[in-house]
This record gives sequence, C-alpha cells and structure tokens, in this order.
Amino acid sequence: QVQLEESGGGWVQAGGSLRLSCAASGGTFSTSAVGWFRQAPGKEREFVATINWSGHSTYYGDSAKGRFTISRDNAKNTVYLQMNSLKPEDTAVYYCAARGSSTTDFVQGVGGSWGQGTQVTVSS
Repeated sequence: QVQLEESGGGWVQAGGSLRLSCAASGGTFSTSAVGWFRQAPGKEREFVATINWSGHSTYYGDSAKGRFTISRDNAKNTVYLQMNSLKPEDTAVYYCAARGSSTTDFVQGVGGSWGQGTQVTVSS
C-alpha cells in the first residue's frame, strides 16, 4: 500500500490561502486516485476533493467548489490542494487518501491508504 504524508497546514486569516501537499511513497501512487477529506471537532468527516490517476479528472465537494483546486505531479509523487478565500468554517484536520484510479472509484470507495492529517486553522 502507498504511504501518504500531508504537509502545509497552519494558521491563516479569513480570506487567505494555503497549499496542502500529500507526498506518497511506495505502492502505486501514479495509478491511484487521490483525494482530500477534512474533519472538524465534533463533526463528521467531509469529502473535499479528488483527482484521478492521470490528473485529467477532478471532482469537488460543495464546500470546495470555486475556492479549492486539486492537482498532482506524478513525477514527484505528490498531490496538492490549493485553498483560496479561506473561511473560519474551513478549520479542520485535512487528510489525504488514495484508492481506486478514477474519481468515481474514490468517491464511492471505502478504505484505501490514509495520511495522518494536517491541521488547518482559519481565524476570523
């Protein structure tokens, strides 16, 4: 299984931007769909975005549409989540995961490989 490690989280004021990275090692990252989830304290885990194995197809959750962009660089075994116009309600631990190869596989699947998460805090 591929191992994933998130980075890039931190503190930012509302309206600011952050770019999260998800670095992979081992496994078959370049043939895997990768995506991001987030979980705020006391709330259920929420789907944020996913990208297919080639990078040619993406899919976003409602909270991310128009503000977040997911991309990948298979040569660097890394997936990115560019987050703009951040809001306090974006505060959460962000996790990357890899499963399947298409965005449909990712959204409809379960399990897969997961990172440990990175904290994003947006202040008002």
